[in-house]
Amino acid sequence: MSTLAPARRTVLRRRIRWVVTATIAYNVVEAVVALTAGRIASSSALLGFGLDSVVEVLSAAAVAWQFAAPDPEARERTAMRVIAFSFFGLALVVSVEAARALLTGSASEHSTVGIVLAAVSLLVMPGFSWFERRTGLELGSASAVADSRQTLICASLSAVLLVGLVLNSALGWWWADPAAALLIAAFAVREGLEAWEGDACGTPLAELVGGEDEQRDDRCDE
Repeated sequence: MSTLAPARRTVLRRRIRWVVTATIAYNVVEAVVALTAGRIASSSALLGFGLDSVVEVLSAAAVAWQFAAPDPEARERTAMRVIAFSFFGLALVVSVEAARALLTGSASEHSTVGIVLAAVSLLVMPGFSWFERRTGLELGSASAVADSRQTLICASLSAVLLVGLVLNSALGWWWADPAAALLIAAFAVREGLEAWEGDACGTPLAELVGGEDEQRDDRCDE
């Protein structure tokens, strides 16, 4: 980061604000559609996916809050904590819902809306992730890179959701839906742990941004 010219750093920070704003807007719509369709179809996977969209909104909002400050690096640790806690909350809620569906044998109904939503997200989210990760790596921002990984995991979960919904609809495999939800929860726990370990004062920061140990935040030594 120290080698970046001030003008370039300003451009990169602006790009991050743009991409997180777009991510928030998309995920608000995605969350509303997924949660509504999930309730209608009694789909644990769709509900989990909708909650993941809420987490993505919180994660992107934390990064937006960070980069709204004159000195974004001063807020990085807090942003990373928010991202981590969001993941853990998602994992808990989704696990409870999926376990309930498995224990009661509740079968979800076919959801065309859910299948279309999963397919669209699978196309859209990788682009957001790539742009934010590339910008975050150049800027040396662990929180931006972590948020981009959350966005990428959202794309991966779109594929998981799509498979679960199709198997349930085409083959009647009712358990595929809560199984997909549990997989979503497992991904959330993993990403939450990585976000927690990658706070601005930890060694994983260098790994997140692809630099060396000396790139750790000097503020951590104060």
